[in-house]
Parts: sequence; structure tokens; C-alpha cells
Amino acid sequence: MGKLVVVHSFRGGTGKSNITANLAALLACQGNRVGIVDTDIQSPGIHALFNLAPEHFKFALNDYLWKRCRVEEAAYDVSDIVLQHQPDAHGRLYLIPASMRTGEITRILQEGYDVGLLNNGFQQFMERLELDYLLIDTHPGVNEETLLSAAISDVLLLILRPDRQDYQGTAIMVELARQLDVPHMLMLINKAINQKDFAALEQRVASIYGVEVAGVIPLTEEIAVLGSTDLFCLLHPGHAMTKALLSVIGQITQTHP
Repeated sequence: MGKLVVVHSFRGGTGKSNITANLAALLACQGNRVGIVDTDIQSPGIHALFNLAPEHFKFALNDYLWKRCRVEEAAYDVSDIVLQHQPDAHGRLYLIPASMRTGEITRILQEGYDVGLLNNGFQQFMERLELDYLLIDTHPGVNEETLLSAAISDVLLLILRPDRQDYQGTAIMVELARQLDVPHMLMLINKAINQKDFAALEQRVASIYGVEVAGVIPLTEEIAVLGSTDLFCLLHPGHAMTKALLSVIGQITQTHP
């Protein structure tokens, strides 16, 4: 059985989806079979990073949750974006997007969905596509889906900006994760400003939460300019962001499922 990695942030705008997509691509470049599920059903978007157009979705995660399809039928092979940059890569990358249809999003908001079915789908996705890693891109904040996903995760990766609101909100998620006995938590600091202070920032965050900080990503204009049109780490293998995400992968691969 592969490893389930839940990527979460307490607030939106932390770069969570971008980080999830790039982590998955880097894992695939290392020869792994990798899956992503976009469970940010209220505001989906990770598919854009893989040039997957919503009008081409035959099925999405919503269809699985409404029992219109099997979970693997909602998965799309997006390995081409990895092979485009690394033709010799032997890994595979699969994405289950969430629907962009207004009616589907409204139905979720009004009726909710069976979170237990969602978590069963994670296990089926890993088994049926023989995944080494499954990354879950969560909805920001604290909700039932996030808590249950964290509870069954092998690794919970928390994305944090050096911002007072993020510090306070992340403290809530860390405490809840401890109550859920999450086996392994990692912290990743994103959009940090002064690179001279990165070491001190990393130590301070680790001390505040008692959680290992796997890396610090600088606030970089290059990332913003890309505008979610490609995978930054594949374009810039020597960049500080890529190095930070490779550090995260090093930590993930060392954990025991």
C-alpha cells in the first residue's frame, strides 16, 4: 500500500495547490506512481497546473461522491507534463479533479457529501492504480473532510505563511492533528521574504509548534509570473522552491506507512 500525504493550510492563498502539484511531479520524476485528489470541492483549481481543461472532464470527484462512477474512472493520466520536462522519467502521475460546474459546487454546498465514501475512495484509488504516493489537496480551514483525511494520513504536511493569522490558525490544526494521533506531521513555510532570516524563521516555527520544518520557500516573482500555467519545479530545478520541496520529499519517503 502506498503512502497517503494530506496537504493542508488553515487559510487560503498559501500556495497549497501549487505545492501539492509540484511535489507530485517531483515524486513522479523519481520513478514513483503518484496520484492527486483535489478535495477543495468548493473552489477547485489544481487541474489548471496540469493543463487539464474542465470541459474535457468525463467524470470528476463529484461524480464518484454521487456514485455515478468508480473512483478510478475520475482519474486522468497527466504524466505527459512530467515527460515534457524529463523524457526519461519512468513514474506516472494521475489526477482526480473536482468539478468546475456551478451546479455541482452548489449541490456540495447545500447537501454536503459522504466523507466516509471519500476516504474509502482514497484507498481504492491507491489500490487500483497501484500508487506509491497519494497526495490530497484539501480545502483550507477545519472541516469534517480535512479532519478525517488527516486521521487516516501517513503524513500531514501543513503549509504556513509567516503571517500572524496563519500562525494562530495553524496552531489549531496542529492541536487537532495531535488529538487525532496523526503519525507524522511536517511544516513547510511558504512566501517568506528575507532569505537571511530563513534559518531563524525555521527554528522559531519549529519551536512554536513542536513540528519539524521541512523547508522554507521564498516569496518569488518568478512563481507569480508563471500564473499556474506550468509546474515551476520542473522549469527551475535549481530554484530555492525546488530544493525546499525535495527536502519535503526526503522527509516523506523516510516515513513508514
